[in-house]
Amino acid sequence: MAAAADPIEAADDDLRFEDLSAEGQARLLDMTHNRLVYGITIIPFVAMPFVYWKHQLDQNALGLAVWTLAYFAALAAVRLQFRQYRQDRARLCPSEAIARWMPVILRMALGHGLGLAGLVAVIAGRVPFEFALLLYMSLAAIMAANATHQSPVFRAFKRFFNAAWGGCTLLTPWAFPDHWHLVMPLCISYILSIHRHSSIAHRFFLQQVKLEQDSKRLAEDYRRAKEQAEAALYAKNRFLTTAAHDLRQPVHAMGFLIESISRRNQDPALRPALQDLRQSVQSVTQMFNSLLDLSKIELGAQPVKLQPVALDPLMADIATLFREEALARNIALRVRGSRGKALVSADPLLLRQSMVNLMQNALRYTQRGGVLMAVRRRGGQWQFEVWDTGVGIAEADQQRVYSPFFRPEHAWRIDNAGHGLGLAVVARCADLMGASQGLNSREGLGSRFWLRLPAAEIGERRSAVRDSVALTVGGDTLLHGSCLVVDDEPQVRSAWEALLCAWGIGAVCVASASEAFAALDSGFEPDAIFCDQRLRSGESGFELLQALLERCPQAAGAMISGEFDSPALAQAEQEGYLVLHKPLDPKALFTLLSCLLPASGRDAV
Repeated sequence: MAAAADPIEAADDDLRFEDLSAEGQARLLDMTHNRLVYGITIIPFVAMPFVYWKHQLDQNALGLAVWTLAYFAALAAVRLQFRQYRQDRARLCPSEAIARWMPVILRMALGHGLGLAGLVAVIAGRVPFEFALLLYMSLAAIMAANATHQSPVFRAFKRFFNAAWGGCTLLTPWAFPDHWHLVMPLCISYILSIHRHSSIAHRFFLQQVKLEQDSKRLAEDYRRAKEQAEAALYAKNRFLTTAAHDLRQPVHAMGFLIESISRRNQDPALRPALQDLRQSVQSVTQMFNSLLDLSKIELGAQPVKLQPVALDPLMADIATLFREEALARNIALRVRGSRGKALVSADPLLLRQSMVNLMQNALRYTQRGGVLMAVRRRGGQWQFEVWDTGVGIAEADQQRVYSPFFRPEHAWRIDNAGHGLGLAVVARCADLMGASQGLNSREGLGSRFWLRLPAAEIGERRSAVRDSVALTVGGDTLLHGSCLVVDDEPQVRSAWEALLCAWGIGAVCVASASEAFAALDSGFEPDAIFCDQRLRSGESGFELLQALLERCPQAAGAMISGEFDSPALAQAEQEGYLVLHKPLDPKALFTLLSCLLPASGRDAV
């Protein structure tokens, strides 16, 4: 028996009881303990029919009855002990509970096995063959049941089985004095069979607990990674929102400088290049604004505003943004519009960000061939599509590409610069707008990503056209007048001065309140005053603007800021002051100055 049991202790060369965590071992201990308590509970009731049968045979049943009463007493003690066990499991950590109760449960299993062997000793040589055979068969059934349910802690089952069935096997010559040579081989073969069955059951329990452990660990790792990703995304959004003023400054200055250079340029050959540069800067500005505004939306700082948006101009603008990259990589970039028909109900910032991300994703993973940006009607909706001839996406990964930080393996081989957020942002933007999105792809042949949005009403089309016209208002006339600009960034002041001078406006650009009042004291009389909201000196731009306008009541004034949710800006707007946000569109600024400065002084270029 010992030789058959030894190799089974670990149950598996690769997985042992000790390999499990303390929580896993404690769970297996719970299973074994529960089975032991249940087994001890039913044994006295199993013995009672044998007591009655022995009495009916006109034999002395006192020994068997005493044995049964002893088991009832053991049952009461085991029940009290089980209550204490549950209390300890509730208050002790798993490792402490195992250290305290493992020896107890092993002794309990050994005692239970010896008790069953004692039952055979009580009846051995004193009952008919049929009585002894039925008792052995009952004990064999009990062994089989325990081989499954008591095997989670294999040491406990071995102690129980070796004591119980080993005792029965040794007592076989006394229990079956006339047939022991037939029964003994059956008992020995049963030992081998039960050990094999119990080892399989034990291995199953170990694997299930290990699998559950791994699942919990993976779930915990996923939860932790998700929390870290969400924290990183929140930190990024918070950083972009908080640092918006400083991040917008160089873009703000760049737009002014390009407009100033365009005004001063006298070389016709440079005009197409300057126009492309101006359009590129405008695209960068719009994309930059979209990024910052998306961060605000993710933080809940700005509501989603659905309005009619024309898709064709937006697609043309995005094509301009990516055309140079496509040409440099010899990738054909085509646009198939709707001839001005596609008008959707969407948030323009979120829609643009989604379209830009889809185009960027298509170009990134297309090494040859082309990319097509198209729009088509789908019932009461318009569907924006981006087709590419890139690497494609495996079917198993197609539902995961919209998850944050997920990138297919082939994507890493082509470009390791991404972070797996582009398509996640598309999915988030679509959810915020109430739009649907999806993809069709074949690995190695390319992909089609689409974004489906509800069509805007015909009455809204006129409003969208009017808004589009208003955004392109500008002029090539010279203005007359004077402006005072307060901004603490030297590059921004230089850009202001260059642009205003190119428009024919006298400009004084200063960095602080003391310099502003010094300019006024020297006799400078501004027609318009523009004051940055955040100044490095710690001064309040709003309070400074109020003081300057009080000093110059004939002047018009406006606040300028790269922030959106500043209390000072909110107060300024509530009190009726004009608030402009960086980066300013030079054409929009020209239109504003056309209204603020004296009208009689305008000349044509």
